[in-house]
Amino acid sequence: MDFSLPLRKIIHVDMDAFYASVEQHDNPILKGKAIAVGGQHRGVVAAASYEARKYGVRSAMPSKTAKEKCPHLIFVPPRFPRYKEISKQIREIFYEYTDLVEPLSLDEAYLDVTENKKGIESANQIAREIRQKIFEQTGLTASAGISVNKFLAKVASDINKPNGQKTIHPDKVETFLEELPVEKFYGVGKVTANKMFSLGIYKGKDLKKRTLEELVRIFGKSGKHYYNVVRGIHTSEVKPHRIQKSVAVERTFFEDLFDEQQINEKLESLSQELHQRLQKNNILGRTLTLKIKYKDFSLFTRSITKEDYFTSPEQYFDTGKKLWELRPYDKAVRLLGLSLSQLNTEEKKQVSVQLKIPFKEFKNE
Repeated sequence: MDFSLPLRKIIHVDMDAFYASVEQHDNPILKGKAIAVGGQHRGVVAAASYEARKYGVRSAMPSKTAKEKCPHLIFVPPRFPRYKEISKQIREIFYEYTDLVEPLSLDEAYLDVTENKKGIESANQIAREIRQKIFEQTGLTASAGISVNKFLAKVASDINKPNGQKTIHPDKVETFLEELPVEKFYGVGKVTANKMFSLGIYKGKDLKKRTLEELVRIFGKSGKHYYNVVRGIHTSEVKPHRIQKSVAVERTFFEDLFDEQQINEKLESLSQELHQRLQKNNILGRTLTLKIKYKDFSLFTRSITKEDYFTSPEQYFDTGKKLWELRPYDKAVRLLGLSLSQLNTEEKKQVSVQLKIPFKEFKNE
């Protein structure tokens, strides 16, 4: 690893089975039981409790499959306002220590604590304090990863889950990455992992033997990312002002839709909802995307980009209908979605300056 670069202290905090844990906390009857947040008859699992995960239930799994794997699974409808309320509480705890907080979602965030408001040298101590405060104030547990960059902190936070933490010290980074199974590398999904296995790449040390040219040839632009991260190189800073790239609305239907009039009604409803969300946040965009998921779970998306911004629900609806006409199949539809990208948020971008402060030695960690 290149220690000529300024080293930082990065913490990745990840709530444990967040949505499901909130439901179990708010309703003690559900504690210790296999639960899934999501719709029982349609849709997918948004989150699964650890009791459900023992049966192979995972987030993004079709509800029907989840029920087959765990017949006694209890489905709980999601309560997003409640999750947002608790997420806000948790972020306030983060801000007690640093303003360099980059939320990734309601239940996870990166923190740069190289310089922190409490003057604590040990990032490990800060992570423990944050996790303790989260538990005391919300009754929920969190896991944390601590290291010199975002990639390593993200990988580390998974190691001692749930309710644990892991520090990867600067002098242990190289050894840790060489022994790390490639499927554990953040950003390596099942398809890429299987491709790596077929090439005899099972651990970081196998990946490290490949040249940059080889990896780019095999994996495209991701090849450079793999080449760097296996060497502990990941220079992405913690970005306190994440720029919203898209706004989306979608609906999974209780019964599959086939009738053209029904589709139009749903598209019109989605167009109105999308417009309301955009208006609320003063957001405009130039690219509209239609998403269709069919009964057999096959997925189709198609986009149209305009030179000027979309400004009305009528424009979303008319464009959505044009995109619908481009669909490849006349099959029953289980989900429809509209999303807007190429947003004006890029133009209103806030520039945040992150100080480059030399990494002080990890102590007592």
